[in-house]
Formats: sequence, C-alpha cells, structure tokens
Amino acid sequence: MIAADPPSRLDKAIARDVPAEAHLSRSRLARLLEEGRITVDGRVARARDKVEWGAQIVVTVPMADDPETRAEDIPLTIVHEDADLIVVDKPAGMVVHPAPGSPGGTLVNALLHHFGGALSGVGGEKRPGIVHRIDKETSGLLVVAKSDAAHHGLAAQFEAHSVERRYLAVCHGVPNAGDPRLRGTRGVSWEEGDILKITTRLARHRTDRQRQAVCWEGGRHAVTRARTIQAFAGAALVECWLETGRTHQIRVHLAHAGHGLIGDPTYGGSRRLPRDHPAAEVVAAFPRQALHAETLGFDHPVTGSAMRFTSDLPDDMAGLLKALKA
Repeated sequence: MIAADPPSRLDKAIARDVPAEAHLSRSRLARLLEEGRITVDGRVARARDKVEWGAQIVVTVPMADDPETRAEDIPLTIVHEDADLIVVDKPAGMVVHPAPGSPGGTLVNALLHHFGGALSGVGGEKRPGIVHRIDKETSGLLVVAKSDAAHHGLAAQFEAHSVERRYLAVCHGVPNAGDPRLRGTRGVSWEEGDILKITTRLARHRTDRQRQAVCWEGGRHAVTRARTIQAFAGAALVECWLETGRTHQIRVHLAHAGHGLIGDPTYGGSRRLPRDHPAAEVVAAFPRQALHAETLGFDHPVTGSAMRFTSDLPDDMAGLLKALKA
C-alpha cells in the first residue's frame, strides 16, 4: 500500500515505499513496470501514472529462469569468496557474459561451473550475478553476486557511484598540465596534484553502434580522473579512476584528451612511436588496449564491512612497461 504524501509519479512512489526486504532496485522496478508486472488497484500500471495515498500496489516478480547458459570448466583466479559474493581477477580476452558472437568461454560460463548454477538470478539467464562488467580485452577485478540481496546491494552502490574503481593504463604521449592543447580541449580541466579531469557526456556513435562517442547534449554524464604515474618517451603509465561508469569510458575519455591507449584498435588512433624508438615494435604489436582494473573497493552488501582488493599488473602490461623503460 502507498504511504501518505506519495510522489506524483507511480515509479517514484513505488521506489520509495517498496519493502526493503524485497530487494528491488529502481532499475528492476522499472523493468517490471515495462513488462506489465505491476498493477494499481487491479489495473496494469505505467511509470508516469498518478498515484494516491492508500492505493493497492501489486508487484509480481517472476521466478528466475534456470540458466540455459552452459557451465564450462574454465580456470578462475578468485581473489575473495563468501556466502554472498565473489571477486574475480579476469584475464584479458575473456568476455564477461554470453552475447551474440560469444556464446561460450565467458566469465558466466566459468562461474556456473564453479558454483553449480548457484548465482543470483536477478541478472537473468545470460547474466546471472553480474552487477558490472569490464571490456573483453581489459584485465582485472570484477565482483559477482551470489545472492539476490548481494546483487541489489551492490547494484545500489554502483548506481550511487560509491564503488572505488581504479585502473592502470598505458597511453600514447604524456598528459601534462602545462600542455596548452589539453588546456584548450573542451571538457578537460586540471585539479590540484596534476590530476587530469575529463567531464563530458557519452552516447553511442552515430554511425558505428559498437563505439561510444563524446557528446555535449543527450547521452549520459561521465567523469574520469587520471594522473601520470610514470612518463616515458612517447608514452605514460597513468592511474585512472571513475566517478561514473559508462561503457568504454576511460578509453573514450583519454582518446578525447589526445592520449588514446596503446593497443586500443577502436579509440587508440593512429599514433605510433618513432621507428628508431627502442620500444616501437613492442608497442606496435601490443594486442589489446593497455588497461587493467587494478583496485575495487565497496561495502559488503550484507555485512556492511568495507572491502578493498588490488590486482597486480598482468605479464603483458608489465612487459610493455619494461620495454618502454628501456
């Protein structure tokens, strides 16, 4: 039942008054509304419907589908596991969940084998337990929910942008606060400590739907910060952290700033090291975007305890840095 002084819109009223023990996030409620699974006084409701105090709301939550995605015996590097969640160090080259063109060999296939199917059903058949993801060719840390309560609690933290996510990346050129080109680039600013801040909106590219693009109207608000950890001739190791978490965000933002990632075939651009550079061949042959999800921090969604995990650079990126140092 809707409590007193409800918001004018039904979706906002339900989000306010839904019992906490139902573990229904705003995004989950929105999907249930779209699917016609919420009624008000017996009639199918819409998000923009008006609602009055005392209205009887019925939310029908379908049972999670039995996973049809097959379990596969794929090795996993498990950083942490408890009754509610698991933190995995994903290798580059592994897709997070099945999709057209990648029906198997994914992290979900490996997790289903590890757990025997015991994952949160909130994400649906193809994405059980998946709360966030990192790109196929990005390595590093990922948290997966084992229980529905953990799924909703983690999803709420990602939605509130309270999860700590730090990445290590190797980019073309060296971001420099004294670079007049950078200071004149729209959306780029500098904060104390020579921290590069990139603030734009991101949306699907107009002609290539597999890519994201910087825009200034529409799209979704996106903020990335980065600082140079080590500068080389023609490249830099940078630490990046996210205020928001949009698809390809770091890759698109650093490319917008003129410092695309080494090995990135989509956003890296045409920059190359001089042929006589000692690392020119290694850089040119690097097979993926040089991006690693190094740090992941969040509050445990059930116990409330603070959790923070780090991952060492994988061998390929460590080798890339060794070549650049030479």
